[in-house]
Amino acid sequence: MLAIERKNEILNKLRTEQRVLVSDLAAHYNVTEETIRRDLDKLEKDGYATKTYGGAIWGNITKSDLSYTIRNKTNVEAKNEIAELVSTLIEDGDHLMMDDSSTSLFTARRLKEKKDLTIITNSVGLVVELAGMETWTILSTGGQLKRESLALVGARSLDALRCYHVDKVIFSCKGLDREAGITDSNELNAQSKQVMLSAAKKRILILDGTKFDKVSFVEIAPIDQIDVVVTNTRPPRPWVQYLEQRGIQLLFPQDRK
Repeated sequence: MLAIERKNEILNKLRTEQRVLVSDLAAHYNVTEETIRRDLDKLEKDGYATKTYGGAIWGNITKSDLSYTIRNKTNVEAKNEIAELVSTLIEDGDHLMMDDSSTSLFTARRLKEKKDLTIITNSVGLVVELAGMETWTILSTGGQLKRESLALVGARSLDALRCYHVDKVIFSCKGLDREAGITDSNELNAQSKQVMLSAAKKRILILDGTKFDKVSFVEIAPIDQIDVVVTNTRPPRPWVQYLEQRGIQLLFPQDRK
């Protein structure tokens, strides 16, 4: 099979299944995983896919929102690693704001061993996930429902967020760039995260390693407005130095040094 034929088949598989794994594709086409990664690099460059940990998903996530279901099945290992690290930053009794990102959902699951947390969120999925935590206080913002992400947005959601002052905010983004800052794919999501940042004493950005050096549509905030970056792999050296120079704590699994 020619390389172009293989790439076209992978593209069709992405369209129908929404995600692919490098290991599965390499076995199917009897080629090396490095060959498949090059195919996915090309598809990402052309705007058809976004590379993830161990594979790729359909579309360009820096420019659009994936559905709630797809996001929760993507980069699962990376999100679990991030959640484990974030849990070390949270103390019993903390008041938290958490956004509607799937990484926040994974983090919330990992926090269930904590006691007496108060969670303020615009995520319907997060509220449902934590409904059984009887010793916690869960506050939902209300607002207009974005069906694809199960996020509550708009003026009423923002007004609710402005009522509170919390110990920490945990949020994600679509892109992190040294020039463009922290960015997201749409204005409504960005507005919610901006208000959350202004309400917190400590601001924790959670993102997988694929989002470094990416720029999405709307700026959330400059990088110097965050206190901690938590990711699943060691960023490139320029990023490590950049964050260190600004006094921003960087957390990643220690076996990824």
